[in-house]
Amino acid sequence: MAIFSADEMAAFERDGYVVLREAVAPAACEAVVDAIFSFLGMDPDDPGDWYREPHRTNGFVELYHHPSLWANRQSPRIHEAFSQLLGSDELWVSIDRAGFKPPPHVDHPDYDHKGFVHWDADTSTWPLPFSLQAVLYLTDTAKDQGGYQCVPGMHRTFDEWVKTQPADRDPRNPDLEGLEVRQVEGKQGDLIIWARALAHGNGHNTSDTPRFAQYITMSPAEDDEEERQRRIALFEQRKPPARTAFPGDPRGWEQEQPMAELTALGRRLLGLDRW
Repeated sequence: MAIFSADEMAAFERDGYVVLREAVAPAACEAVVDAIFSFLGMDPDDPGDWYREPHRTNGFVELYHHPSLWANRQSPRIHEAFSQLLGSDELWVSIDRAGFKPPPHVDHPDYDHKGFVHWDADTSTWPLPFSLQAVLYLTDTAKDQGGYQCVPGMHRTFDEWVKTQPADRDPRNPDLEGLEVRQVEGKQGDLIIWARALAHGNGHNTSDTPRFAQYITMSPAEDDEEERQRRIALFEQRKPPARTAFPGDPRGWEQEQPMAELTALGRRLLGLDRW
């Protein structure tokens, strides 16, 4: 049975994103929130302790392999959703980070991130190959809480929009003048999936509540033995992907934690077992 209805699929084609409701259970979300606080060494009951930058950058937490993260990555419901959108069951899951954005505080203006909208690709070469990105809401997330935002439908209107832009436009950060930026609210356990060609980002948290998230996506499994072995090594060594934007944690905190247990599905999503 398809995860998304015909109406949801039509909305995905129109807007460029779709929300998978109840992708994982509340307890699975709460386990990640607990892991975030443990990793950051912060007191969840003391808001005054949230405004430090140990091992996080602009709200991204350098946590990759905690068992709670892998529990959500190998969710059958999430796999089925990506399978429907990508037209294949044979997928690999991303090894990505978590997110923690505290609410604004008068004594900590540096943490009042205003939000952004961008592409994670260079749009000077268009169209972009079809691929997906996604974010899991670990707590109920209101429109004013700094969660996911996007310019709905921009993946369809890009060709006309770009004609109005200067030749030296920034190919990763659109000029938002005249464009609708939509804040997408969601419940704990909801997963927002969007086409990579959609301009998107995080909003401005103007609430009195933190925003917690886990970034998860899937893509077709590659016929690349070197890449498969690299992914397995990252998992076994509990290391971040070797990218400049993913600096990791110099303490080696994750290496001191137990290795995640993978289900049969999880082993294939990692690449440990072949499809």
